[in-house]
Amino acid sequence: MSGDPDRVAVVSDDMRLTTAELSELADGGAGVIEGSPARSLAYVGTGGAMLPLLIFAAARAGVPFTPLNYRLSGATLRELIARLPDPLVVCDTGYRDVVAGTGLQVMTAPDFVTAARITEPFNAYPDPDSAAVVLFTSGTTSRPKAVELSHNNLTGYVTGTVEFDSAAAQDAALICVPPYHIAGVGAALSNLYAARKMVYLRTFNPTAWIDLVNTEAVTTATVVPTMLDRIVTALEGDPVPLPTLRNLAYGGSKVGLPLVRKALELLPQVGFVNAYGLTETSSTIAVLTPDDHRAAHGATDEAIARRLGSVGQPVPGVEVEIRDENGTALGPGQPGELFIRGAQVSGKYTGIGSVLDEHGWFPTKDIATFDDGGYLFITGRSDDTIIRGGENIAPGEIEDVLVEHPGVHEVAVIGVEDPQWGQAIVAVVVPEDGATLTAEELRDHVRSALRGSRTPDRVVFRDELPVTPTGKILRRQLLDEICSATAGR
Repeated sequence: MSGDPDRVAVVSDDMRLTTAELSELADGGAGVIEGSPARSLAYVGTGGAMLPLLIFAAARAGVPFTPLNYRLSGATLRELIARLPDPLVVCDTGYRDVVAGTGLQVMTAPDFVTAARITEPFNAYPDPDSAAVVLFTSGTTSRPKAVELSHNNLTGYVTGTVEFDSAAAQDAALICVPPYHIAGVGAALSNLYAARKMVYLRTFNPTAWIDLVNTEAVTTATVVPTMLDRIVTALEGDPVPLPTLRNLAYGGSKVGLPLVRKALELLPQVGFVNAYGLTETSSTIAVLTPDDHRAAHGATDEAIARRLGSVGQPVPGVEVEIRDENGTALGPGQPGELFIRGAQVSGKYTGIGSVLDEHGWFPTKDIATFDDGGYLFITGRSDDTIIRGGENIAPGEIEDVLVEHPGVHEVAVIGVEDPQWGQAIVAVVVPEDGATLTAEELRDHVRSALRGSRTPDRVVFRDELPVTPTGKILRRQLLDEICSATAGR
């Protein structure tokens, strides 16, 4: 943690903890865990100060920590909890009934904090290669997998991307990403390591976010794309100045370029950061920096302007490679599957083991390309590739064109079964407020930019797209809904 024990480390609702107070609570929390029969620690709740407290309490007790998606049904939560080894379950008071009946030891968050204050401190100094944090994947296309991140993985991420005690005294980070997402875990670790005050907004609301930036003099913040969209909309309606905000990071899923441009123009004094990473890589592995954003946004050179749609360049300590289906490494401009290697890369799943290849490379299943300058472009997931008439088509290629239409707010492109082509291309479009669009207008728009085989066979209009809390489109759900509607007709 911070080199200054008296610096405020966490602000969460009415709670303010210094680094020393957080550390003391974590020691006591480790004692609470060690005094129980638990072999793991689970958490169901909205986070705030509980997230860093439980991360470090579990680490010092020598047990893995699993924050769970509190938005899941009680049945699903109990199913995931049942997959953990002898867990102690800590939950926000409002979720006590949700996890009741598991037959496990359950404590509310206030009770855990109270117990931590009066329990003898404990520190197990665990094996660095043992699991520190276990996170369940979103399971948007299959049963959620439990990703094991070791102490070494997480340390590799933090030390490779953050300089110790480097934050200025006035620096403050506003965190509103979910506690069960790797971005939430990464934010807690990296900001504590940098000695930056963490301000938590446990339930996102754009007005509350704007107010908190100003009342806590926030200098940096991290959001997911859906949050960025709502913040931009709120500021367009009421242009409140944000004089202290210097950097705004976004990530978790793809962001449409019109939204990025709008944000850059609305907040010209803010340095925007696009951070790309996966649960299995302990958070960020590539960054598009503020300077990259400004250079691309103002560029007349098309190659540089394109980089606004990239995820930037790999962070130090991470190696990346793009391979074809035969495993051959590809050069610039050639799309293939992205592989990643480095100390922060886990690639290990509970009950499955490691999926790293013999040289330590992790297969991301993301389809990507590099440009000549080493900037990384993610075009989609290999599972989402549409095969139409024997031709592989990346949905992202079509989405990037459609979202540039002034009447399109959001779009997802999927492939549905088709007796003639194998799969047909369906574009699901959310129009801008007040926009009047036709399917043929959008098909012509795509046809003017891409070759004919990329033109959507169908265009479906929706009021919204189904997404996860971090903004990832639930393509499987969307596909099921589209197919059901077609079958109904």
